[in-house]
Amino acid sequence: MDLFDWAGRANDARPLADKMRANNLDEFIGQRHIVAEGSLLRRAIQMDRLGSCIFWGPPGCGKTTLANIIAQTTQGNFIQLNAVQSGVADVKKAVEDARNALKLYGKRTYLLLDECHRFNKTQSDSLLPAIEQGTIIFIGSTTENPFASMTPAIVSRCRVFEFHRLADEEIAEALRKALVSRKGLQSYHAQVEDAAVEHIARMSAGDLRTAYNALELAVMTTPPASDGQIRVTLADAEQSIQRKSLAYNQDMYDVLLAAVCKSLRGSDSNAALYYAFRLIEGGCDPMNVLRRLIVHASEDVGMADPNALVVATAALTAFEKLGAPEGLIPMSNAIIYVCEAEKSNSVVLAMERARRAAREVRDDAIPAYLKDNSFGDVKSKEQGAAYRYPHNYGGWVAQQYLPDSLRGEIFYQPQGRGYEKTVAETRRRKGMPEGPLCTPAGPQHFGKKSD
Repeated sequence: MDLFDWAGRANDARPLADKMRANNLDEFIGQRHIVAEGSLLRRAIQMDRLGSCIFWGPPGCGKTTLANIIAQTTQGNFIQLNAVQSGVADVKKAVEDARNALKLYGKRTYLLLDECHRFNKTQSDSLLPAIEQGTIIFIGSTTENPFASMTPAIVSRCRVFEFHRLADEEIAEALRKALVSRKGLQSYHAQVEDAAVEHIARMSAGDLRTAYNALELAVMTTPPASDGQIRVTLADAEQSIQRKSLAYNQDMYDVLLAAVCKSLRGSDSNAALYYAFRLIEGGCDPMNVLRRLIVHASEDVGMADPNALVVATAALTAFEKLGAPEGLIPMSNAIIYVCEAEKSNSVVLAMERARRAAREVRDDAIPAYLKDNSFGDVKSKEQGAAYRYPHNYGGWVAQQYLPDSLRGEIFYQPQGRGYEKTVAETRRRKGMPEGPLCTPAGPQHFGKKSD
């Protein structure tokens, strides 16, 4: 076997996604909002005037491919590093090489940094002067929100381009081209049903790399028919990509969890269930969903239906005992219960008002008759009224419990929904004080007396 045979085999060993990588902007798939004809980024690439930038988007949407196109288009040097594998020494060497190229040959250097959100502050600081002085043109590639995950000093010196997931139609078109491309799967002469292509495109969830891998697997593992023809059916495609690509980064996790929370608050059990299982199917621990569910049972339902907290807590306990998949049933039950229950945020408002009062009120002497009387008669030591034992008065008796500086303040006010109707009616029957002396933001005038 000679050198050319080895080179051919090495090329064949490359995955289809790498073989089909676009070499120029005309071949580039998707992201028309940033690379369309006449766009800022396209003009900058074509004129070799691109400044430091960050490509931010989900996996398989073309970030690295576009960076490689820039490398082939520019007249400058191109250095590629990976933030996971590279350290400060690698950065310093790249900067030094770039400085020499600029000084000796007048050539600019583009530095592509994959997974740039993984750079720590020390690594970022070693790169910052070179970006600021124009020694290098920085191109960062990341799946995480750079505004939250990267050093602000780096981000502020870059133009951020947000990449979107590819549409199903764009992926399907790319797969069909791969089947007839010389650098793709043309040599297999495979016939793939339209339904199979569309299924792979749909189940890849906007990730072209995932779609290419599934198509390649389907073609290469489907045995030829009696006439020698490879025919990939929908069933073959379903085998090659058995489940939807639901993996997500931290940003998407936060978005999905927020969608669960807001759907719970908005009483949409269909949406809450969907987003909860979107999280779980993507790898999230169901316990994370259950913990948030318990919080919302008090935050958004609260006293309107106290059973919501009982159901949510029981669901968490059940999942701890059962695990998946059986434990997902009581979890779903609790999600639906919390969604369909009456809503009231009176508990949260009461909590915030009480917390603010606890922080801000200084003269908060506890009434003498509420103090522990274990070591003698409190009344004989401190002047004041005697403690009234509520059960001697039918379960409730008018009596001051708050300090004088907070007398008459109302932290908890029933909102009149669900069980809180009963609470409000009970308060009125007992003659207990009603009406808020506090705004939702918290007590405004501590010490104000009730009318």
